[in-house]
Amino acid sequence: MVAAGAADLTGVYLTDIPTKVADRALTRALLGYQRPVAWKSWWQFANSFAPFLAIATLMQLSLAYSYWITLALAPLAAGLLVRIFIIQHDCGHGSFFRSRRLNNLVGTICGVLTLTPYHNWRRQHANHHAKWNNLDRRGADVDLYSRCLTVREYQALSFWGRQRYRLLRNPLLLFVLLPPLVFFVLYRFPFDTPASWRRERRSVHLNNLVIAAIVGALGWAIGFADLALVYGPIMIFASIAGIWLFFVQHQFENTSWQRTDKWSFMGAALKGSSFLRLPGVLRWFTGNIGFHHVHHLNPRIPNYRLARCHADNAALQVAPVVTLWSGLKATLLCLWDEEKMRMVRLRDAVVA
Repeated sequence: MVAAGAADLTGVYLTDIPTKVADRALTRALLGYQRPVAWKSWWQFANSFAPFLAIATLMQLSLAYSYWITLALAPLAAGLLVRIFIIQHDCGHGSFFRSRRLNNLVGTICGVLTLTPYHNWRRQHANHHAKWNNLDRRGADVDLYSRCLTVREYQALSFWGRQRYRLLRNPLLLFVLLPPLVFFVLYRFPFDTPASWRRERRSVHLNNLVIAAIVGALGWAIGFADLALVYGPIMIFASIAGIWLFFVQHQFENTSWQRTDKWSFMGAALKGSSFLRLPGVLRWFTGNIGFHHVHHLNPRIPNYRLARCHADNAALQVAPVVTLWSGLKATLLCLWDEEKMRMVRLRDAVVA
């Protein structure tokens, strides 16, 4: 298991992993990639924010001609917003800059555009890094996209319990309707944040305050309707893409879920995390997050060094490969079959 220190705010550190779990040679090899390169971080910041703001402005101007033009530009802006979220993600792990203060500042700025309270998300995301794909640690504090039932658990449910699970795992709800709700509504409230997490709860309110101020200023300048017509589609597309990315990084057919006595950090990273092989342009927009097995082995590696780390270390190349097509099909996988050791569809769970 991951040591108790793994739940630190900046995520799981390799130094927290018992030596009996981690392969020492691979651990040492990965440490050589975790130092951020300042100019690369700032360049990624610039080539993400500048085009995003430019395209959002172009979308606003296009409203005077045709809303179809506006909508046609929305996926491009959404892709850039996903890239900005990856910067926020790296800042949350302390991997984007060497300075913790600078990571927090940039992460907070990113969180305004992504409608995500940075400090609250950061600490809750650390929880994911401590518990992913552990069948005995799927409590209420684990998000919906990081857990599933086993076939036996599903079969043991009552009729209405099975219908509820079917509804919750319906791809239309899970990947189309719910993602915008998460960012537009759920992130506005610290409903699932413990009272003792004072800084994190404050971050929710601060994020709301800054967003309200910006919305007020832009609404006064260009009109609230125009603002909604531009930013609404961007957030909808970005949230759907982002949630799908997060899901398919651990829930795919040949992933690995284990009980605590068999769960290991190294095994869960290399077998329970995917290598999402995307076309080059999508790797750019998603900040190389498809090299998720590398990220889970060392969250301190900046996103722009993940691909090189994977290519340089043969031991990392045993991770299960997920393609764009197989990743889309994985949205239908709802249950872990402990006997077959793979994810299956609901129709594969025969209920007597």
